[in-house]
Amino acid sequence: MRKKFHALLIAVCLLIPFISGARPVWAASEQDLAPDSQSAVLMDAGSGTVIFAKNEHKPLPPASMTKIMTMLLVMEAIDQGKISMDDQVRVSEHAASMGGTQLFLEPGESMTVRDLLKGVSIASANDASVALAEFLGGTEENFARMMNERARELGLKQTHFVNASGLPAENHVSSAMDMAIMARELLKHPQITKFTGIYEDYLRKNTAKPFWLVNTNKLVKFYPGVDGLKTGFTQEAKYCLTATAKRGNMRLIAVVMGVPDVKKRNRQVMGMLDYAFNHYTSHLLYKKGDLIAVRKIDKGDPDKVAIRANHPLSLLVRKGESPSEYTKRFIWEDIRIPVKKGDRVGTLRFEKDGKVVSELELVSSVNVKEASLWSSVRRSLREFLFQPGDAEAKE
Repeated sequence: MRKKFHALLIAVCLLIPFISGARPVWAASEQDLAPDSQSAVLMDAGSGTVIFAKNEHKPLPPASMTKIMTMLLVMEAIDQGKISMDDQVRVSEHAASMGGTQLFLEPGESMTVRDLLKGVSIASANDASVALAEFLGGTEENFARMMNERARELGLKQTHFVNASGLPAENHVSSAMDMAIMARELLKHPQITKFTGIYEDYLRKNTAKPFWLVNTNKLVKFYPGVDGLKTGFTQEAKYCLTATAKRGNMRLIAVVMGVPDVKKRNRQVMGMLDYAFNHYTSHLLYKKGDLIAVRKIDKGDPDKVAIRANHPLSLLVRKGESPSEYTKRFIWEDIRIPVKKGDRVGTLRFEKDGKVVSELELVSSVNVKEASLWSSVRRSLREFLFQPGDAEAKE
């Protein structure tokens, strides 16, 4: 009987999304790691902890770093089964007319989602970005609305998109912090670095019109561990880069915006990554699927739900320190039935010396309805059958 009830207990789960409200309590304020940047952020992807921040909420033109959101919507559509990598995309006249960096797609030409995604992630092709945008949204204008809706869902306060490519447009802006959060969300899809981490490749290989792709992010070749994500440049935005690098369990995200030249941009990012890899280490706390806690929901059906990690969860600590020096604390929200999918139910917080180092929102991925009469009777029966010593331990 007890096994049956335990099976019932874990039948419904609340999942932890890979987002964070981490506060930059470790910001390296004693030194400017990005002196030539108008804005910058250095973040640990595993925990969301901000290591360094400079003018991180300043709205600035993101140029082609816009394509991080474009790639995010594409990857989410693939994971949701709405499209596949092998789908053929017909190129419109509008997509083929894009200026700037491009694959020189022709109106009426067809290319797979996979190859267009290569064009976006490796060569930063504007025509490929718009072709994918139209494939998902019908029109680029509608796709921009989808981008902005997703930005609102992620809590991005300084971001507004007008197009899918990042070509100059009025009120097309983002911030270093928003770009870091976007990048962290995109990295929920591990397959993306198999594209962004490619240094060179070919499209239309073995045809009369082969096209050589070379990654606009040269750090992919020259900095150990870098496997993405996106460069950007316009006269207005100057040189921008959102980079990610992984060594061992530790993955970093570095964002710089408004750097005067490409050499300084790369040097700033390498310096930020060096700083983090030299001073910090990442400790894996929960693997994907690990049980985090059990949450009781009074008068809910179900009344208890298991909270499990749907992505690995790490804690960033200074080298020489131990995770045991950090306090883990659950802060639960007052819950009112019904609970809707996406409702916040609590926060997992890590503290050291009374300061919040990292925190992760716990939200519902399912609907929890009010318990019916039969559910209430069944619950009472279960509580009667359980002995006092059988009660679940609460964190």
